[in-house]
Amino acid sequence: MVRKSKQIRKTNETAINLELMIDGTGKATLDTGVGFFNHMLDAFTRHGLFNLNVTCQGDLHVDDHHTVEDVGIVLGRAFREALGDMSGMTRYATVSIPMDEAIAHVSVDISGRPYLVFQVDGLKEKIGTFDTELVEEFFRGFVNHAGITLHIQVPYGKNSHHIVEAIFKGVGRSLRYATEIDRRVVGIPSTKGTLSFSNQGGQ
Repeated sequence: MVRKSKQIRKTNETAINLELMIDGTGKATLDTGVGFFNHMLDAFTRHGLFNLNVTCQGDLHVDDHHTVEDVGIVLGRAFREALGDMSGMTRYATVSIPMDEAIAHVSVDISGRPYLVFQVDGLKEKIGTFDTELVEEFFRGFVNHAGITLHIQVPYGKNSHHIVEAIFKGVGRSLRYATEIDRRVVGIPSTKGTLSFSNQGGQ
C-alpha cells in the first residue's frame, strides 16, 4: 500500500496545494513564499524521508502567520489521510537532535488524540524577518489535524536558527520512526483496538 495524500485548501487568506508520501526518499518541492519556512520544511522532509510538494499563495502582505499556520493544518490532514487505519505502525518515537549549542528533544505518539507540548527556551523574536512564535503555531495546526500527540522540548540553545532547525529535524525524524511498519505488530497498535481521531482544532 502506498501511503500518500493530496490536499487542496482555499480560504480568503491562503490557497494551498500539498502532496505527501510517507514512505519517500526525502525529496521536497516547496514554494510557500516564506524563505525560512521553506528551509525548515525541507529539513523536516529530508530527515523524515518523506516526499513533500507544497505550494501556497498566502496574504504575505499582511504577515507570514496565515501561511505558516495553514500549511501546518493541511500537512496534518495529509498525514492523517496517508496513514489510513495505522495497522502495523510503530506509533511511538522519541529522538534528540543536537545542532551545535542547541538540542531538541521530540516525542511523538500517533494516537488519534491531538496534543502539543511546546517548551522551548532561548528563542529570539525574529530569525531575519520570520516571527519565531509561528513555529509553535505551525505545530499546533499540524497536531490538531494529524491527530497526534507531540512533545517538543529545547532545554538550552543560543542561536535561534539552530534551535528551530533542530526542532524541525527532530519532528521529521520522530515521525519517520513512528510511522514505520513493524512486521511484529498485528493490526492496530492499541489495546483499544482503534486509534480514533478527535479533531479539536479549528478549520
